Amino acid sequence: MSKKVTQTVEDLVIPILEELGLELVDVEYSKEGKNWFLRVFIDKEKGIDIEECGIVSEKLSEKLDEIDPIPYNYFLEVSSPGAERPLKKEADFLKALGKQVHLKTYEPIDGEKVFEGELTSFDGSTVTITATIKTRKKVLEIPYEKVASARLAVTFN
Repeated sequence: MSKKVTQTVEDLVIPILEELGLELVDVEYSKEGKNWFLRVFIDKEKGIDIEECGIVSEKLSEKLDEIDPIPYNYFLEVSSPGAERPLKKEADFLKALGKQVHLKTYEPIDGEKVFEGELTSFDGSTVTITATIKTRKKVLEIPYEKVASARLAVTFN
C-alpha cells in the first residue's frame, strides 16, 4: 500500500513541480506511532524556501483531496531534503560528484558496509569514492547495485 501511495503522489506532484521549476527528491509515506505522515521532499539548484514549500503543499493538497488516494487521516509535509540530501537516482549521484557522501551497502565489501568519502566518479555501474582512513587516502569502488542507501554527508573541517 505504501508503494502505491508514494507512486500516486509522485504522479500528482511532478506536474506541479515542473510548473514551478522545482525537482522531486523523494516521497515517503509512513506510520509513526498512531499517526500517518506523507512527506514530500523538493529542491532546486539554489535551494528551496518555505514559501515554495507552502505553494507546493497547497496545490498538492487540492489534488489529493480530489482523488483521495489515502484511506487514513495523515499529515502532509512538504520540505527541503536538507543538507544531507538522499541520493536516490543516477542523476543524484552525477550531481553529487566532488561532494562528500555517506553510503551503506546491502552486503559487506572488504568487510565494511558503511563508507564515507568524496564521490569522485560514477559511471552508472560503479560508485567511486575517495575516503581518508587514518590520514591515508583510499579509492573505493562500490558496485551501484550493492548500494542500499546514499546521501550527501556534512563534514566539519
